[in-house]
Amino acid sequence: MSDDAPENDGQQFDRVPATPDEREVEGRASRQEVLDWWHERFGIEPAVFEGYSFWEKGAGKVWIYNGEATDPSEVEAIGMTFLRTRQEHWKPTGRAVSRFGRHATKNVVELGPERASRFAAGEDQDLPEWDGDWGYLIATHEVAGESVPIGVGLYLYDELRSVVPKGSRADLPVVE
Repeated sequence: MSDDAPENDGQQFDRVPATPDEREVEGRASRQEVLDWWHERFGIEPAVFEGYSFWEKGAGKVWIYNGEATDPSEVEAIGMTFLRTRQEHWKPTGRAVSRFGRHATKNVVELGPERASRFAAGEDQDLPEWDGDWGYLIATHEVAGESVPIGVGLYLYDELRSVVPKGSRADLPVVE
């Protein structure tokens, strides 16, 4: 990067570059890196995101938009928040997980009724039986015979931490 490379303007949307080689703003994730991360972490095939464009606003807040936008730099929001980058561990948003998590084939933890209810309420819980990766997981619960994403969890030291935002927490009835 040269000293005159563009800097991130946290107040406007900028398209995420297609590849790392096309990166102009230091630290900005590329579309390729975003797709690779979702595939490596959750097994979601890049084809799932065909037709979507990715945008960054702020430092590392990646948004996904179904389609293209000519110049969204002056708008407050476009599509939905999708991923937080520019930190040690990338973090998917709850909205992204609820929309795309059904495509995940790994790092998905299926929670029974009581655990799902506690998770949705924002409670952390012991989960020593999980034998998958540490880090961010997609928490799901079976509804009408189908596995439905209910949020993002962080698994560390035999504990599943609910990272469901306070404003999105819910009191779900426990139905066996």
